[in-house]
Amino acid sequence: MTPRDLLPIAIVVGLLALVPLAVSANTVLNFLVFTLVIALAAQGWNLLAGYGGQFSFGHAAFFGTGAYATALLQAGFGLNPYLGLVAGVAAGAVVGFGIGFLSFRSGLRGSYFALVTLAFAEVLRILANASAFTGGAAGKLIRLDVRPENFQFESRAVFYWIALALVAGVLVLTRAIERSRFGAHLVAVRENEAAARALGVDVLRVKLATMTLSAAVTAAAGCFYAQYFLYIDANIAYGAWISVEALLAPIIGGLGTMFGPLVGAVALHGLSELTKGYTGGLPGIDLVIFGVLLIVMVAFAPDGAMGLLRRLRGRLRRPAAAPRSAPEALP
Repeated sequence: MTPRDLLPIAIVVGLLALVPLAVSANTVLNFLVFTLVIALAAQGWNLLAGYGGQFSFGHAAFFGTGAYATALLQAGFGLNPYLGLVAGVAAGAVVGFGIGFLSFRSGLRGSYFALVTLAFAEVLRILANASAFTGGAAGKLIRLDVRPENFQFESRAVFYWIALALVAGVLVLTRAIERSRFGAHLVAVRENEAAARALGVDVLRVKLATMTLSAAVTAAAGCFYAQYFLYIDANIAYGAWISVEALLAPIIGGLGTMFGPLVGAVALHGLSELTKGYTGGLPGIDLVIFGVLLIVMVAFAPDGAMGLLRRLRGRLRRPAAAPRSAPEALP
């Protein structure tokens, strides 16, 4: 990977880092932070589905595990929140490896794999909602203690920059995977598992590594969510909403592309907030926007916004065809 590969990431992240300098309203910063959390979870889903071809309906299992791990370790055992974040990411990775091992060793893929991940997420939601250890239906509250060493800051801009740094780190990771041998193996498995196995690719190892990495990234989003909102319960942590948004953002932005999840998350929540503003916060309008946008993109831009941009750029770069001369008159 060369510095030229990182230049687009540096430009995009640099421009986004300047936003809090121009906008100081907490409502706007809250919206941006939440959008980056969704983008981070979507980056994790995109690694597994976009690059690996393994579609999951249950990434809430990893998001919730990370959120509960960091909240319980901090609120129940007094662990430093920064260490709790690392532990939450590790816990999500372990859950991802376990689900992946059970699924891939059994040969599950396609819709069967998607349904199994959904089932695991639902089982974890029920257990978290019923267990006294996790706070049951009341959830788990992290004590308010506004100090930097406690991962709590007076300015929302600091949270924004931390979330942006996490997204930037995953963008760099994604670019590194694209340029690595592992990335080539990953794409080979996505396109044709049998052919990849015949060429000597350890398919199970590649799929397990991708599942673990995807789960860790999504768990990081859950950890940050818990630290930002200081509260978590079973329906938030393991709810279907995060699984849906984590898969919608890459599909809208561009499946299997580096910037697709970020573009999709901004588009989804940007349009949702604009529509709420015009309709006075009509309940359920965000779901309508998500559905309409998904239908439009699938019908007219199946490669997502990044694919549409790539085709447009290709047309602009294509040299104009030379004008054809008039046919000579036949004798």
